[in-house]
Amino acid sequence: MDFSELFKLSGLLGRFSPDGKCLASCVQYRLIIRDVNTLQILQLYTCLDQIQYIEWSSDSLFILCAMYKRGIVQVWSLEQPDWHCKIDEGSAGLVASCWSPDGRHILNTTEFHLRITVWSLCTKSVSYIKYPKACQQGIAFTKDGRYMAVAERRDCKDFVSLFVCSNWQLLRHFDTETQDLFGIEWAPNGCILAVWDTCLEYKILLYSLDGRLLSTYQAYEWSLGIKSIAWSPSSQFLAIGSYDEKVRILNHVTWKKITEFEHPATVTNTKTIVYKEVEKSPSVETERFSFPPTRALASSVFSTQSKYDISQVPVSFQYIKPVADRANPKMGIGMLAFSPDNCFLATRNDNIPNAVWIWDIQKLKLFVVLEQLCAIQSFQWDPRQPRLAVCTGNSKVYLWSPAGCVSVQVPTEGDFQIVSLCWHPSGDSMALLSKDNFCVCYLEREEVK
Repeated sequence: MDFSELFKLSGLLGRFSPDGKCLASCVQYRLIIRDVNTLQILQLYTCLDQIQYIEWSSDSLFILCAMYKRGIVQVWSLEQPDWHCKIDEGSAGLVASCWSPDGRHILNTTEFHLRITVWSLCTKSVSYIKYPKACQQGIAFTKDGRYMAVAERRDCKDFVSLFVCSNWQLLRHFDTETQDLFGIEWAPNGCILAVWDTCLEYKILLYSLDGRLLSTYQAYEWSLGIKSIAWSPSSQFLAIGSYDEKVRILNHVTWKKITEFEHPATVTNTKTIVYKEVEKSPSVETERFSFPPTRALASSVFSTQSKYDISQVPVSFQYIKPVADRANPKMGIGMLAFSPDNCFLATRNDNIPNAVWIWDIQKLKLFVVLEQLCAIQSFQWDPRQPRLAVCTGNSKVYLWSPAGCVSVQVPTEGDFQIVSLCWHPSGDSMALLSKDNFCVCYLEREEVK
């Protein structure tokens, strides 16, 4: 493993381009485009205000920068650095901005979700979509980029509209049997749309492309419901993470539950491997230093190394009881993600914030638990193979694959607390992001067989 030097960053805004050639990062109002291999600066763009969001177009030729406070989106071209475009929503304000799948239209959601404005970069035409719903996930595109679903709210009822992305024509419009729709997400094959309700009502609805309700799933009533969902890459499974600390797996034939994964405070199954992170104190005799060591030497010599031990089952984890009278209680399944080959599902139970649970989807059993010293901030699968990267807000990155588990110290000067990470599309490297800096970690391809 090799690491680049640290570069400045603000707002955790670091993104690889979809073609894998460039890396975009933001420092306040500046957008910096680097070559992925050399990390040399290719372009430097200056925006009108502090950048709050960036997104590459699907063909990697354009990048948009949203400045929500000013209600402005600026678009930059990598092919023609002199060309640029400014979209000003004016008094309507701006709360969200994204690319359409063709990379030539921009969808802006105005304040108070009054409308979505579709701007064409090619014809400079403008279209409007009325009554978008103010919810966590209100716009969803099919993976092939042909269709868009938009959650809507009018006359105190929830609706979904399906649009054809090539001409923005309305394909279907139907009401959903939800109390207060919270999110929508297409299956990767683009055939099924999952629609789920607010956490106060456990309900997930599955609609076909022509707006037919195929199935409704409700695990229980009168308690906090769905917290997160994830489709498997093959579209065969839908994983639903709930506030009751369980993940339920639905199958794509009957849309019935085939199993549920519990996340107990104590693991008792002897077939489950539990990797426990343990600290190794630096074995350095400080008397040997007749001089004050440099900061880089001191941080690398004295930083606490860690490794994984395999714990003897049964293992009890640190369990946090949520505060009952607070909003957004830290409980239930807050993160879940399938591996790209459909073989594994990684989850985090917010009641046990220091553990990552990895489930074998072929056997529908718990396979491995990683017990960390600090709370899990983020995890993400390698896009090419079953290899999971985890960060916990310190200067280490953790990698798990079926072959084993490793903890790697990032050799940096000073304090580098990794709170987010993103993989390069090839899986050969990843960007490690902290609040103020980022670095690129290069992996040997041969390491994981």
